[in-house]
Order: sequence, then C-alpha cells, then structure tokens
Amino acid sequence: MIVTLIVAAEVSFWILLGLGLATRYLLRWRRASTALLVGLPVVDLTLYALTVLDLRGGATASWTHALAASYAGFSIGYGPSLVRWADRHFLYRFAGGPKPLPSPKYGPERTRYEWQIAGRTVVSAAVTLALITLLVPLSAGSAHFGTFTQWYLKLGIAAAVNVIVAGCYSLWPKEAPAGVPVENGRVVTGKTLVGTGVHAPADRP
Repeated sequence: MIVTLIVAAEVSFWILLGLGLATRYLLRWRRASTALLVGLPVVDLTLYALTVLDLRGGATASWTHALAASYAGFSIGYGPSLVRWADRHFLYRFAGGPKPLPSPKYGPERTRYEWQIAGRTVVSAAVTLALITLLVPLSAGSAHFGTFTQWYLKLGIAAAVNVIVAGCYSLWPKEAPAGVPVENGRVVTGKTLVGTGVHAPADRP
C-alpha cells in the first residue's frame, strides 16, 4: 500500500509542478499557479499522514514507511530550490525568458553554492529523521526501532559529506584555469581576455 502511495505522490508532485508553471506562464493565471505550487509540500505531507495512519492501523513497520517520511523531508529542504530551478527553465523554454545560468564553478561563488547545497541536505536529513522518530512509537516502539536505524546512518553520512565538501571549498576555493575569463564564478564566453587579445571560445549549441 505504501509503495503505491509513494508512486502516486511522486506523480502528483510533478503534475502539480507542471500545471503550476503552465498556468503561470502560458495562461497567465498567477493566483491559480500559486495555489498549485503551494500544494506541492501538501502532497508529501499527506503521504506522511497516510503513513502514520497505516502504522496506526497495525501495518508492520518497513523501509517504505521511512521512505515516505523522506519525501516530506526532501520537500521541505529542497522543494523551494527545485521550484525555482523548474520555474527558470520553463520560462526559458516556453515563455521567451532568459537562458538559465549554470551553477557557479569557481571562486567564492562556488563556495557559497556548495554551502547552500549542504544546508538543504542538512535540513532535509534533519526533518526526515525527526519524522521517522515520530513513527517509532507507532511501530511497537523500540521493538521495531531497528527497522529505521539504517536511515539515521545513511542520512547522517549524506549530511556530513555535504558539509565536509563545502568546508573543503571554504579552505581551498576552486580557482579557474589560467587565462579563462570568469564572472560571478562562471566561465564567460565570447570575450577578449584582458591584456592578451585572445578570445574565449563561444558557446556551442
């Protein structure tokens, strides 16, 4: 049952996201678009609520219940940035908006970007583990605590790795190769390198 609900929630999430962006840029219905996009975290929270009801109904605790909790954690930690990413690309592809900039690759901008990723991962992991912990009393308490133990370890490692990576970029910022023009951490194409007369290569389609 939970696997079916997870699949339904995943499909519903992307359908709502697509409808929200389509109504915003193609139909110009901003209020309807906002309502649809606000519904995105509601989908994952509803999935978690149904997970709680499933356990309260006597279901045996399994990894699928923890996975359902992770969807809510991901929605809270990564949801806003995912919507912004989809918004920029939809605007570019279907509404004549500017081409989205790639993620910064060099300098302090790359360091800030890595810390943003680490922050989202930590929030997602913390929320997920909190929700999983709330499931323990519903799964015969400590008798089935081992069912969720691996999630504490995996999510803890994921958060720690992201923080370590961001810390490494703080200690050793990634510098652009010599002669490569960079603005705001991104390689600039089609510009003359100052003092060299050499042109940076243009973007390829």
